[in-house]
Amino acid sequence: MGRGRQKAKHTKIARDLKYFSPETNYNALEAEIGSHSTEAHAGWSEEDFAEKDSHR
Repeated sequence: MGRGRQKAKHTKIARDLKYFSPETNYNALEAEIGSHSTEAHAGWSEEDFAEKDSHR
């Protein structure tokens, strides 16, 4: 007994989270992604990312 109210509350919370969509600032997101894309791999080459077959 007593499970009905608890389950209803969890269902309400889950439904609220499922359909929640915050306002997204796409300009800020684009600025953040664009500013870090060149700095992230400044001193790296493609060879650093290539898989090596020596571990086999």
